[in-house]
Amino acid sequence: MAASFGGSFAAAAAVVAMLLTSAQAVQHIVGDDHGWDVSSDVAAWTIDRVFRVGDNIWFAYSAAEESLMELRSKEEYESCELSNPIRMYVNGLDRVSLDGEGTRYFSSGRPENCRKGLKLHVDVMPRDVISDRAAASAPESSAPIHVKATYLLWIALAISLACVWP
Repeated sequence: MAASFGGSFAAAAAVVAMLLTSAQAVQHIVGDDHGWDVSSDVAAWTIDRVFRVGDNIWFAYSAAEESLMELRSKEEYESCELSNPIRMYVNGLDRVSLDGEGTRYFSSGRPENCRKGLKLHVDVMPRDVISDRAAASAPESSAPIHVKATYLLWIALAISLACVWP
């Protein structure tokens, strides 16, 4: 019982720590309701979004039909050259932490979908810099997505706490 309680408490503490560290981080859900899919216009989705160090990007897709790759360069991104990715994601719900400044390149793991436009590049800015884009008002559709992400984090906390106090 004590070992079970300790493990459950550790899980709950990890979720609480995640909530606290992500309190200022923005949870970006690529493609909003459409997710990571050829039918979603991910290029339009990035307009008026500001990506900062510490934010997270979530990719949701059908793992049976799609995958995600992080590419090394702008050249690989533009030409849909997928033979040497930095990392490949295949889970269907993948979180990518934006842990450093610079440009990151993502593509569908399927060359034909990359050529159809299922690719995304994000310019990650420092946490403390305010840009003109950040001063602009957020798009209408972004508010519900952030609310949904926060809601999911609270659900995770509730589940973890339920494990601690059965």
